[in-house]
Amino acid sequence: MTAPSSSTPWWRLLTGYHWFVFIVASAAWFFDCLDQRLFSLARNPALAELMQKTVSDPGVQNFGKEVTAWFLIGWGIGGMIFGSLGDKYGRAKMLTVTILIYSGFTGLSFFSHSALDFTICRFLTGLGVGGVFGLAVALIAETVPSGARAQSLGLLQVLTTVGNVGAVLAWKGITLLDKAGNIRPGSGWRWMFLIGAVPALMVIFTGKYLREPEAWLRLKESGRLAQGGIFAPYGSLLAAARWRKNLVIGALLASTGVVGLWGIGEYAVDLQSSVFSSFFNASVPAGVPDAAKWVKGQVDDAKFWAFLWQMLGAAAGMWAFTRVAGAVSRRFAFFAGFGAAMIVTFLVYLKMNSPQDAYWMMPLMGAAQFGVFAGFAIYLPELFPSRLRSTGVSFCYNLGRFAAAAGSFYSSELSQNVYGHFEKPLPYRYSAMTMCAIFLVGLVTLLFAPETRGQPLPEEEADAV
Repeated sequence: MTAPSSSTPWWRLLTGYHWFVFIVASAAWFFDCLDQRLFSLARNPALAELMQKTVSDPGVQNFGKEVTAWFLIGWGIGGMIFGSLGDKYGRAKMLTVTILIYSGFTGLSFFSHSALDFTICRFLTGLGVGGVFGLAVALIAETVPSGARAQSLGLLQVLTTVGNVGAVLAWKGITLLDKAGNIRPGSGWRWMFLIGAVPALMVIFTGKYLREPEAWLRLKESGRLAQGGIFAPYGSLLAAARWRKNLVIGALLASTGVVGLWGIGEYAVDLQSSVFSSFFNASVPAGVPDAAKWVKGQVDDAKFWAFLWQMLGAAAGMWAFTRVAGAVSRRFAFFAGFGAAMIVTFLVYLKMNSPQDAYWMMPLMGAAQFGVFAGFAIYLPELFPSRLRSTGVSFCYNLGRFAAAAGSFYSSELSQNVYGHFEKPLPYRYSAMTMCAIFLVGLVTLLFAPETRGQPLPEEEADAV
């Protein structure tokens, strides 16, 4: 068979089944990210009702960070377990299971009656959410042609912004229903989580038509899959010096990006709430009958537009990372991404004082922080052989969830006990600015990272100590 020309557009290399695999894996990750954003939007309103406090109450804000931490811990545990199961029992099969778990427990959050059972549901949701990335990435990487691999995996991440925007649009729609009296006042967050149960319908398609990659099937037929318990693939990863080194490098890179996003970037909305409220409280028009209601409406609208601009920036950043990683090198793309994330995030938390600031700052922060996530999809599967790929990718990506959970606890500690004596929003600003030091970890790790651009995926015969 004649190899395709290097000038052939990558999408022309894909067959109908390649596109099917890409669509299913991307949809699983799309809904996974939609679930994450649903949680970010509905977290504090849910806790306010369940704890019988106001959304702005410091107790709600701080407990929200703790719930986020438990969600991330579940995410990390799920990733560790299902990554290994994907190598032992199949990527397609385990992807179906993870979809059922995260969609089921997201839907069950609708019925929460206390902050405790809400937290438990989020932890269990995290188990399913954590398994999706490694399985989806391994499935695409091993199915599509090598000439389309980086672009397909980069696009997988770009499409996550659509899931994030979809969650925000759903939130806006439910807010309108709430205002119109079509649902019980204050219950909008429950309906948000019910929307998160929709991905369970995907199982109908994934279970019937999705096949395991040929590379994994050959390993199964020849008896070369890791033998033993569900964590046997970890033993194989740790036994070989090459894969052990790559495991450490991948985990440090992914942890840097995940802490940067979930331990720092996700709390920009707390800063916006404080900054925007002060801004609009100082500019209430004369004659407004209910100033508090007017301010809340203005703040909500400003946060909505800031987020949309952030997601546009995120899509651009991931697209740019994919192009640079393909044209120059993986290492250079990561270096530019982590450097930009450190500088831009620090300046955003230092200088954002109005909605107008947010409208140009948030897309820059989105591009910088989300850009490297395209790199995780492209680079991590290139570090491990087929029989260990799902385990390796999931371990690297999801170890970052434990680090991000620690970052959430640490961020809460900084904002309460280190910078808590400052007037709002300074505790939010100073804690985030302090945590920007995490990006130095990624920059130092790149000094030891192998360059994989232009190389085939590692094969089994390379699995030597």
